[in-house]
Amino acid sequence: MTSSPDSPSPDEPDKKEPAKPAETEKQAEAAKPAEAAAAEKAEKAGKAAEAAKAAKADEPAEDAKPADGDKPAKGAEDDAEPAKGDDKPAEADASAKAAKSSDPADPADGDKLAKTNPGKTGKDNPGKDNPGKDNPGKDNPGKDNPGKDNPGKDNPGPAATATATVPEAIKAIPVRHYGRWISAVLVLALLGLLINAFATAKVHYSAIPDYIFDGTVVSGLGKTVLISLLAMLLGLVLGIVLAVMRLSKNPVTSSVAWVYIWFFRGTPVYVQLLLWFNLALIFPYINLGPIYRDEMSDFMTPFVAALLGLGLNEAAYMSEIVRAGIQSVDEGQTEAAHALGMSQGRTLRRIVLPQAMRVIVPPTGNEFINMLKTSSLAAGAAQYLELLRSTSDIGQTTGATVEMLFLAATWYLILTSIFSVGQFYLERHYARGSLRTLPLTPWQKIKVNLASFSNRPSGGVSA
Repeated sequence: MTSSPDSPSPDEPDKKEPAKPAETEKQAEAAKPAEAAAAEKAEKAGKAAEAAKAAKADEPAEDAKPADGDKPAKGAEDDAEPAKGDDKPAEADASAKAAKSSDPADPADGDKLAKTNPGKTGKDNPGKDNPGKDNPGKDNPGKDNPGKDNPGKDNPGPAATATATVPEAIKAIPVRHYGRWISAVLVLALLGLLINAFATAKVHYSAIPDYIFDGTVVSGLGKTVLISLLAMLLGLVLGIVLAVMRLSKNPVTSSVAWVYIWFFRGTPVYVQLLLWFNLALIFPYINLGPIYRDEMSDFMTPFVAALLGLGLNEAAYMSEIVRAGIQSVDEGQTEAAHALGMSQGRTLRRIVLPQAMRVIVPPTGNEFINMLKTSSLAAGAAQYLELLRSTSDIGQTTGATVEMLFLAATWYLILTSIFSVGQFYLERHYARGSLRTLPLTPWQKIKVNLASFSNRPSGGVSA
């Protein structure tokens, strides 16, 4: 037989070793027919057998590729190199190629191929001890054909299908804080001693409800509320003006505002009330040109003295509160308003002050509550008949001095409580643009507390 030009010389050794034979019985036992393409694979196997016989008769036998997936040697082409003078390896190589291209259609063909080429089992021709990817074995089940001992995703084992045991609920017992109980007992003891002291004191408590709605007391109460509201309004308006002057780039207006704030914050409000009420001693007349001219004693009444003393003093404090609120607004808001063509005053009214109210309202409410109590100074300094002065006059005539002072304190507590509720709702209104969740109202807090007490579990807390 003549060798082809492409065949290697007899002196040149074979570059690829033939496949090592494996046990025929193991390979025949592991070979299984394919279920989906049995007919097609059988046809391919027949064609491969015919090609192998033709190659044996006419052409040199091809060198079989290793069944274990080793790469061919360098320089090997698509067809395997023939082995010199040996026809049996060529026949074995052809059978291995047919077994590699397709699985046998039935077990008999598989046994025949396994007996013809009992090579080392590989990826596409698996054996019993080395199962492949597409035809998993018994002891090493694959993904699509899970076994008994290693269940897969689609065929879970008995352990996976078992019903999970529901754990028992953990019963958490709250920790007892003995220090809280001790402190509560001490506070209650001190409170009891205080109540006992006032209960055994020589106080005629029955006189308090008798005069609580007395005409003089109610009149003094109305004057207290009136002077507090007007003084607070004067202080708020003048405080805004002083805050704008203080922030102005004009050195004259900013200096005048600073001096005003420095003087009225630096002197006691009681001294200021005395100065306004006794101003007639140094200025007999008040002359405002064509607007107003009169004697100072007729102009400076107790009401006017109390209003100016309280209002002008409050303006110094309100100017600092308003200035802090204005400075809390980002400067970009003012720049954007000016870019749209808005004037300085309109920007202040429409852009800056509405946003500054969120910062201005809380301290302003505190100042008003303080004004309700500070108005009592006008009774002694300016002889103004407000609540304290009215109750003091009743106490001197009836001899129930301490009882009338308790009555005045009761009305002050009622007033501060009412205006504190109003302050809360005002703050809640201006907080809508900055808070995602508004604070609960007093009635909402009561309902939440009642609901928490009614829904509280007995015997500990379950986690």
